Amino acid sequence: MTIKDLTYRLASRNWKKGLALLPLCLFTFSPSLVAQTQISSYQPGTTSEGAVYFLPKTAVRFSIKVEKTTYKPGDFAAYAQRYMRLNNVAMEPSTAYRIIGIEQRAVGVADTTKGFALKFNAKTVAANVTLAEDGRLLAINAEAKEAPQPAPFKSAPKPAVINPRQFMTEEILVAGSTAKMAELTAKEIYDLRENRNLLIKGQADFMPQDGTQMRLMLNQIEQQDQALTSLFQGTVERDTTEHSLWLIPDGPMQRQLFFRLSQVNGMVDADDLSGAPYYITVEDLNTVPPTDDEAAAKTKKKVYEAGVYVNVPGRMRVTLYQGIDIIQQAEHPAAQFGNVELLSGDLFNKHYTTHLWLNSVTGAVERLEAEQPK
Repeated sequence: MTIKDLTYRLASRNWKKGLALLPLCLFTFSPSLVAQTQISSYQPGTTSEGAVYFLPKTAVRFSIKVEKTTYKPGDFAAYAQRYMRLNNVAMEPSTAYRIIGIEQRAVGVADTTKGFALKFNAKTVAANVTLAEDGRLLAINAEAKEAPQPAPFKSAPKPAVINPRQFMTEEILVAGSTAKMAELTAKEIYDLRENRNLLIKGQADFMPQDGTQMRLMLNQIEQQDQALTSLFQGTVERDTTEHSLWLIPDGPMQRQLFFRLSQVNGMVDADDLSGAPYYITVEDLNTVPPTDDEAAAKTKKKVYEAGVYVNVPGRMRVTLYQGIDIIQQAEHPAAQFGNVELLSGDLFNKHYTTHLWLNSVTGAVERLEAEQPK
C-alpha cells in the first residue's frame, strides 16, 4: 500500500471493542520478518500487531543548472566586416552547453536494511506514529513533517523576439541585391547612432520635453539599433535547464564517474565519450567513533531488546571534480556513516506520554519530551 505522510493511529475501530486505546510496546522484528522486509514488496505501515518502519539513509541530490547557448548567423553576416567593422563573425549556426550552477542538498531515503516494528502491549501508553511516504519514522505521539522541498526550478522568461525587417526602410527592402541591402542597412544603423548622440548632447532638431520622453526615445533608438545590427552579427539565445542527479552512497568512494557533459550535446550518458567526465568522491569524516568488539556485541544483543531504534549519524564530505579540478565540495550529516542506538521502551510506559521527533534526513533524535498523562 502507499503511505503518504499519514499518522498511523494505533487504536483502530477493530481494537476499540473492549479497549479504549491500544497501548504500545516496541520491539525489533525476528529474522523471518527481516527476510520478509528485504526480499518482498511488503510496505511499512500499520499491521495487525502494530507498525513497521524504516530508519533513513542520507542521499545527496545534485541540482545542476545547464545553460544552452544557440547562435544563428544574421542575413548579412558575410558583410559584417565590410560595412560594420565586425570581426570574427561566425557564418554557421552553433549550439554550446555549459554548467552555470551546482547545488547539493541532503535528502533522507528509506534504508530497508534498518527496519523495525512497533508492537502493542497493555503495559504501555497508546501512541500515534507518523511515517513518511516511504516508511521512514518521523515522530511518535507528535505531529511531524518532512524537510521542506526546494521550489521547482523556473527558467527566466525569454525576451520577445523582434523581427529586424520591420525597421527596414522602403529603400532597403526594394534594393536589388543582398549586398546593397546590407550597405543601406549599415547606413541606417549609423544614422540611428548619430541621432542618439545628438539627443544625449541636446543638439537634436526635436528635443524631448521631459526626462520620460527622453528615455522613451532613447529606448526606441536602442531597440532599432540592436535589431538591425543582429542582421550582421547574428543572434544569441540562452536557455537554462535544471538536471537532478541523486547520489546514495553506502560507503566511501573515490573518484567515481558521476556524469558527462558535452559542449555540443549537453548532458549525455556516462559511456558517451563525447562528454567531459565529472567524478564524485565521498569521504567518511569519522565523527562517530567506531565501536570495539565488546560494544559491537552489546549492540548486536540490543537488536532483540524492546525500544525505539534511532540513528546517531556521522558526517560525510562530498567532492565533485571536473577532470582533476575540484569544482564543488560540501559536508553533510550522513546516517550510513554512524550507528544505530536504542531508546528504552521504558520511555513509553503507562506513567508517561512521550513525544518523539526524528530528523527526516538522518533519523537522529531532534526532540524528546515526556509528560505525565492527566
